[in-house]
Amino acid sequence: MPHWEKITLVGVGLLGGSLGLAVRERRLASRVAGYVRRSASIAECEQAGVVDKADTDLWRAVEHADLVVLCTPIAQMAEITTKMLPALKPGCIVTDVGSVKASVVSDLEPLVASAKAHFIGSHPMAGAEKMGVAFARADLFEGAICAITPTSQSSPKMVAKLDELWKSVGGRPLRLSPELHDDLVGRSSHLPHVVAAELANYVLSPVHPKEQGMLCANGFRDTTRIASGSPEMWRDIALSNRKNLARVLGVFIEDLQEFQLALENQDVKAIEEFFNQAKERRDAWCAQAVATTSPE
Repeated sequence: MPHWEKITLVGVGLLGGSLGLAVRERRLASRVAGYVRRSASIAECEQAGVVDKADTDLWRAVEHADLVVLCTPIAQMAEITTKMLPALKPGCIVTDVGSVKASVVSDLEPLVASAKAHFIGSHPMAGAEKMGVAFARADLFEGAICAITPTSQSSPKMVAKLDELWKSVGGRPLRLSPELHDDLVGRSSHLPHVVAAELANYVLSPVHPKEQGMLCANGFRDTTRIASGSPEMWRDIALSNRKNLARVLGVFIEDLQEFQLALENQDVKAIEEFFNQAKERRDAWCAQAVATTSPE
């Protein structure tokens, strides 16, 4: 038996499309609907098999849904949620896949509650630099940590149902407060994107000799891969988590300045320790990640 009668994906790109594929392949819902902005996207979504039916009418897409998943840019979520409130089924769960949680939960939880429904934030730590439904994959969430950010207002029963959703598509739910989530991803996700973007901006600047790009090999390609992500999406993420991101950027810059000083002073011991510590910490993290994702 399906876990849900109807799931609606509001926004059907990489994450929404991948969730739709995963739900449909596993038969977790009787129907999967999708809301899209452009008529041309309807056939694209249905042909890709990510939804049973796509619609440009938000009301039709959302009505009767047991679960609504917001897969839109963070800056659009409050406006879209306000528009869909009259169509929400009382008692349904609304969640999202956004990379920032505190502001989203603060804005959307009371809005959704006014429609007698439940908003609980989610953030699957999965994705790619390629955007759009054409890159959707049913296995995108396999082994991925899926942060769930309930509050004191959240129904334990509904939080458990959301846990089960992410488990059902291969994810590993992790419950965090919205504030702790944003602090942690500010370091582990948002900072690396800024660093990758600055590497691409600086190294590939046209002020350098034309041969510069020719000497950028696999290390540079791997380190800057995520700089190819959506600029609009990352603008919204950076602004939404600006306090945490600005703070960790300050610490990161101070650490780089310490390394710069060690270089200028030819401090062999400090330079070697810098690289040794990084290797040890990353190797330990990789080993732990393999251990926690391996089947028992």
